[in-house]
Amino acid sequence: MSTEGKTTGNVGERLACSMLDKEGYNIIETNYHAGRWGEIDIVAKDGQTLVFAEVKTRRDESCGLPEESVTPDKLRKLALAAEHYLLRHHLNDQAWRIDVVALGLTADNNLWYENHLKNVTG
Repeated sequence: MSTEGKTTGNVGERLACSMLDKEGYNIIETNYHAGRWGEIDIVAKDGQTLVFAEVKTRRDESCGLPEESVTPDKLRKLALAAEHYLLRHHLNDQAWRIDVVALGLTADNNLWYENHLKNVTG
């Protein structure tokens, strides 16, 4: 990933945390590494439900809307990463879901698009 892509992603993740916080979520952790299953951008609580959030950030729509890049394969890997988190933290009976936070940013990091998709499945 290019430096610009990492910067865009980092800005997007900070904005997504702020957005989820304003929606009443409790942010538990960011950038959780789940070994070969990859990384979970945000782990948060929505009431009693644990939320594993994937953040997708774009500067423009030339490649489509940000959420369109979350493929069924990516969702499968996110589910495996979520299961890794649950096992590692001994949360076998915990209710959980996967959300996607899609953001569009201008060159000066202002939002031109935001979409919070809850309970996304493949």
